[in-house]
Amino acid sequence: MQNRLGILVVGPLLGVASLGWLADGGADDRAPDGKMAKDMINAETQRAIDQGLAYLASEQNANGFWGTGQFEGNVAITSLAGLAFLAGGHQAGRGRYGRVVAKAVDYVLSQEDRVHQPGFLSGRRGNLHGPMYNHGFATLFLAEVHGMMPTRAGKDAVKGALERAVQLIIKSQNGDGGWRYQPRANDADISVTICQIMALRAARNAGITVPKSTAENCIKYVKLCQDQASGGFRYQHFGGSPGFARTAAGVVALHSAGVYDDKSVDKGIEYLMRFKPGGRDALADHEARIHYYYGHYYAAQAMWTKGGKHWKEWFPAIRDELLRRFPQGHRQDNHWFDGVFCPHYCTAMALIVLQIPNNYLPILQR
Repeated sequence: MQNRLGILVVGPLLGVASLGWLADGGADDRAPDGKMAKDMINAETQRAIDQGLAYLASEQNANGFWGTGQFEGNVAITSLAGLAFLAGGHQAGRGRYGRVVAKAVDYVLSQEDRVHQPGFLSGRRGNLHGPMYNHGFATLFLAEVHGMMPTRAGKDAVKGALERAVQLIIKSQNGDGGWRYQPRANDADISVTICQIMALRAARNAGITVPKSTAENCIKYVKLCQDQASGGFRYQHFGGSPGFARTAAGVVALHSAGVYDDKSVDKGIEYLMRFKPGGRDALADHEARIHYYYGHYYAAQAMWTKGGKHWKEWFPAIRDELLRRFPQGHRQDNHWFDGVFCPHYCTAMALIVLQIPNNYLPILQR
């Protein structure tokens, strides 16, 4: 059966190289070789991944979305679940989960506001934590899946929506260089900002034009949010205490904007290392407990990009901790759940973290 994009089968995976921000964007036809997964994704981890993906596939709504309770139909959660499948090398229209991914793409595209705000990927369902979260994760998902679409019609539909989504992000950047809950240029926080700059980086890697000034202004805002004494990042630049999740977001925001070898990044990484999973202070931070999956989603990416000893220490620690949390008393359902947030969200986040060494997600490819 074809979906609205006519997806039946897909050709070989087209990996999009993670280019420097100021380099020419475009597709790279070299598929990742998966060597980074050696000795990182062990048999127990792969079993958990397989079970978690099977759980998400079984929980997908007939219309293509995920989300439970008040989060039903949430565009951000749907996009994160889609990314979890991409992180395992599953593509739209191909293989065991081809239809699952295709339906997710179809749903995200259907949530664009083509009348009042073209390009706005927020939708009306499960929209409780700020529309720009939905938009940022949806734009990231479309950018990641763009090079894997099996048909010209599907690729064109994704590219068109992606171009409009990028323009909305650019226009919504506020004077300080950040973004907030609504698509308006009047406020900012680091949590929404990371969603937008990461989406822009992925879109640029996929060949979509993004002004250099957008990244430069974002860098200025993120650096303003850093507490110089501790190296951690605050939620907003004008005050508040630094925390684990917001620091992870701050470091990845800088990486996404093309900042790698910089004292701000180094100080942020060292702050995060205080909260290495299994360590004495791992959950000492209130934010690390409340936003566990969100924080580790970004922290693992920060360490992956940093590489070296930081990655080699961090990933086995978070891998083993996630395995201990799986499936947290719900073995028949094979999912992660923290008792607060939607299990589809927790499971998608955990799966993305565990599959980073696969090197399949274009935004993280080395």
